[in-house]
Amino acid sequence: MGTTTYSEGLLPYIPFYYVIWSDDLLSASEVQVVRQAFESDESLSDDDKTILGSWLDKENPPKDGEIKKWQQLITESHVTLIESEIYPLETFSQKVAQFYGGHGKPNEQLQEIERNLGIQPNHYNHLFNVEVVHQPFSNHYDGSKIDILLNAAYENELKVFREFLEQPIFKWEILRDKEEARSKVLEQLKVLSSHGWGALAYPRAYGGKENIESYATIFEHLMYVDGSLAVKFGVQFGLFGGSVHHLGSKKHHDLYLEDTGSGKLLGCFAMTETGHGSNVRGIKTTATYVHGDRALVIHTPGKNDNKEYIGNALHATMATVFAQLIVAGKTMGVHAVLVPLRNDNHELLEGIHIDDNGHKLGLNGVDNGKIWFNQAKVPVENLLDRYGSIDQNGKYRSEIKNANKRFFTMLGTLVGGRICVAKGALAGSKMALTITTKYALKRRQFNDNIKIQEDLLIDYPSHQLRLIPKVASAYVYHIVLQRAMQDYAQSEHKDKRKIETQVAGLKATVTHFSTETIQECREACGGKGYLLENRIADLKNDTDIFTTFEGDNTVLLQLCAKGVLSDFKSELNSGGFVSVLKLLGTRISDRFATINPAYVNKVDSTHLYNHKFHLHALDFRLRRLTYTAAMRIRNYIKKGMPSYQAFLKVQTHLIELGRAYSDALAMKWYYDFVVKMDDGDHKELMYQLGALHGLSIIRKNASWYLEQGYFGSTKSKAIRQRVERLSTELRPHINALVEGFGIPDQLLTAPIAD
Repeated sequence: MGTTTYSEGLLPYIPFYYVIWSDDLLSASEVQVVRQAFESDESLSDDDKTILGSWLDKENPPKDGEIKKWQQLITESHVTLIESEIYPLETFSQKVAQFYGGHGKPNEQLQEIERNLGIQPNHYNHLFNVEVVHQPFSNHYDGSKIDILLNAAYENELKVFREFLEQPIFKWEILRDKEEARSKVLEQLKVLSSHGWGALAYPRAYGGKENIESYATIFEHLMYVDGSLAVKFGVQFGLFGGSVHHLGSKKHHDLYLEDTGSGKLLGCFAMTETGHGSNVRGIKTTATYVHGDRALVIHTPGKNDNKEYIGNALHATMATVFAQLIVAGKTMGVHAVLVPLRNDNHELLEGIHIDDNGHKLGLNGVDNGKIWFNQAKVPVENLLDRYGSIDQNGKYRSEIKNANKRFFTMLGTLVGGRICVAKGALAGSKMALTITTKYALKRRQFNDNIKIQEDLLIDYPSHQLRLIPKVASAYVYHIVLQRAMQDYAQSEHKDKRKIETQVAGLKATVTHFSTETIQECREACGGKGYLLENRIADLKNDTDIFTTFEGDNTVLLQLCAKGVLSDFKSELNSGGFVSVLKLLGTRISDRFATINPAYVNKVDSTHLYNHKFHLHALDFRLRRLTYTAAMRIRNYIKKGMPSYQAFLKVQTHLIELGRAYSDALAMKWYYDFVVKMDDGDHKELMYQLGALHGLSIIRKNASWYLEQGYFGSTKSKAIRQRVERLSTELRPHINALVEGFGIPDQLLTAPIAD
């Protein structure tokens, strides 16, 4: 035990004051943080507090001799600084104090200073002439337990499936010949279908388990094998099989569903057209009913009216074709028809022409093609007739009389595909984050010319800021997409249009997040991230299309915004005067928040880490954008502008509204999940992840919040600092967090992740 003239209460504060004065961290607000902390520290005597207060006087700072005395006291303690501790400086300080006879117990006030001042080991370890331990990561959390926490509902099914994927056929390899890649993906698909994995969402009578949630989880895992396999799996069982299941009637189920699930019948989903893209309602392919033959004639009327980018087009023997149904010379709107493409010898049938789309940026294991129809005739029974049919007298029948409602009801049954696309994109980002993080935990670069060993990439604050907020967001979106799929699976008992709005926004948000994240991972791995063997290049290329298929993100955000405005209008119209009062009350409350200095400038960690602040901030943005968009559209229409033109005038506003809605929804659903968790370490960890995600989103939109006066520059700066600090706090657990994604070891084939 060493000797010192400092009291037991002062000892733990000395390393903090040494760091503060050596790095000149003391601004006016930071002086206040430190003073507030020691004033509330019951372990200190009044004399201790007086001394600590005198050491904070910037006009009369501690003498050089005093600071050198602090340095000597620290050095002679021979205490080791362990950077992977949750509070490394506070833990280090307690050990120093203990060496000189202090109690060495954790001190919440010191932790508060460390957290609030954002003091990070990389900022001060050079100041201490002591041993610094750079442990790659902490073992406080177990990734396998986090995995179980995230996937509790599918734990048993996932265990079986992950073991199933250990077969050599699923081993990833570099295949640059597209025909070879397509051949392997087709073989993999047949192995999956022969063991019932493709039929999971179908009724038990047709070989399924009526479990679309498990199906979506399986789809997500196939991204870890190969993006092409996941997409082909989704086309075969989700789009083609899903269209038969959801748009067809029992006769179609009996004829096709079991064979689709087992892979005996390969199908494709022919909706998109070259000249019409996302405008499904405006497609030109026709299905004309001929009563004398009881047949439908499928025809491509113009050069650019062909079906484009159709997955499975080269392997499929049947297509679900979306076409304008014409009965007795009258167009009944878009309907789906099953159209055979090839015979038993895999030869094209009369009236069918298919071209290969050729090489693409990614997903070259998927056989995308273009399809033209030249008066191809099919029996009227091939019309998928759940929402519209043609009776024996040749008359069109539908329980949904409104054509627009019928169209959106039909497309609404396929919303599950959008959730799967988002889950697939998220899986790609999880894979990239895992590879990049594993690499950052072993790759060293640069030092201070004194140390022999260079620093780990993950120990650089800039690297932490690149990766750790994105890991946090991946956790948030994982929970949110599970909730979306649960709601979709129970959609018979819920508001389907609302679910469509939610999924449209979430699909856009998550796929944009994935594209941004994988690019960041590629750069964070340097040249290693550019090598095909390390998987990130393919993840980048394969997921790029996710932003524009199953709905272009720009279109989906507008669709989402229109849903929000529709709800806003309905609430006002149905609620009458009470709703107007409620709206005014909310706006007054929001206005009070933006002019209340105590709120606008509140920067303490308790407030900024509080989930209620994140929810309020994101909800404020949503409410504000909803109201202003509605008022702008209303004013344009009042001036005589057609509603379509009015919407065009505020198009960019609508896109921001769609983003705001998705951000607020994701945050709410995530915290709904966390609040219900059992208390303990994992709950605290999930709150930290939520805080990092929430503050990152708020920070990303800081300019908007500043414009609205929701917070001032001081709070904006504090939020930026909190994002950095939280990233540092989570750094010790980063290995457990990426292992919590549950990617099977045999699929994590990137050499840099070993």
